[in-house]
Amino acid sequence: MDLQQLRYVVEVASTESFTRAAERCFVTQSALSHQIAALERELDQRLFIRSSRGVRPTEAGLAFLHHARIAVSAAAAAREDAIAASGRVVGTLRLGVIPTVAAVDIPGAIAGFRATYPEVRVELTVGNSDTLISDVRGDALDVAFLGLRADIEPSGVGHRLLGRERLVAAMPLGHPLALREEIRLADIADETFADFPAGTSGRAQSDLAFASAGLSRDVAFEAGSAELLLGLVAAGLAVSLLAPGVVARSSADVCAVAVADGPLRAEHIVWHGQQPRAVARAFLADFGRTTRAQTREAGSEDDSEPASR
Repeated sequence: MDLQQLRYVVEVASTESFTRAAERCFVTQSALSHQIAALERELDQRLFIRSSRGVRPTEAGLAFLHHARIAVSAAAAAREDAIAASGRVVGTLRLGVIPTVAAVDIPGAIAGFRATYPEVRVELTVGNSDTLISDVRGDALDVAFLGLRADIEPSGVGHRLLGRERLVAAMPLGHPLALREEIRLADIADETFADFPAGTSGRAQSDLAFASAGLSRDVAFEAGSAELLLGLVAAGLAVSLLAPGVVARSSADVCAVAVADGPLRAEHIVWHGQQPRAVARAFLADFGRTTRAQTREAGSEDDSEPASR
C-alpha cells in the first residue's frame, strides 16, 4: 500500500462517494476505484459497501480508516513543517466557529491571515461548541472558536479566553417588557422560550441560570440557528436569551433587554494542545498579534499570551 491509496480511502469515507472523492483528489473515478480495489486485494478485506444510499465503510474499513487518517495527517504535517522551516507556511487551516461568535470578527481574522499567508487555504466549519472541541481533540479541526458557560474551561486542548458577556433577553418589539432598561429572570420565567437544543453548550448557559434562580421555564422551540431563534422571537412566538452581539447583528425585528441575573457566557479560542500543525501555529501567532494590537488601541493593560491547558 502507499500514501496515495490511504488518501483515496480517507476521501471516499469523507464524501461517501467515489465520484466526489475522485474530484477532490483530481483523478478519474476509474483510477481511484482501481487503486482502492488493489488495496482491498492486498488486505484481503473489503473496505467499502456501495448501496442506493451511498458508500459506507465496512467494519474492516472503519478499523483501517482510523489509521489511514492518522497517516495522511502526519504526512501533511511533515510536508508543512519542512516547508515552514524555510519561512513559508502552506497547507489547509481547518477552522471551526460557533454561529453565535461575538468576540471576534471571523471574516476579518481570516482575511488578515490570508493576507499574511496567501499560500494557505482556509476551510470553515460552523457547529456547536461540543462538536467543535471534540473535533479539535480528534485532529479533525486545527483551531475553533467556542462559547461556553463562564464557569467552564475547555479541557484536553490548548485554549485562550477571549471574553465574557452576559446574555440579553431578545423580545418582540411590542412586548410589554421591551422598553425596560433591565429585567430579571423572574420577569420572563412565565414566557414561552426559543433556545438551542437541550444538551448543547448554548442551551446549558440558560438552563443553569434558571435552575440556580430556582425558576422553571417552558422551552417550546429548539433550533441550532440563532437566526431561526430570532425569527421565532420576531414573530411573537417566544423570547430567547442570546449574546448581545448576536442580537445586534441580526436583521430580525427584535429588541435586546439587559437581564441583571442572566447567564454569563465565555468565548474561547482552542487548538490542539500537544502538536498543533504549522498552519495552526501561524494562525494563532497572527491572531495573537492582531488582538494585542487591538487591545493596545483600546487602552487596556491586559496583554497576555494564550495559555495552553
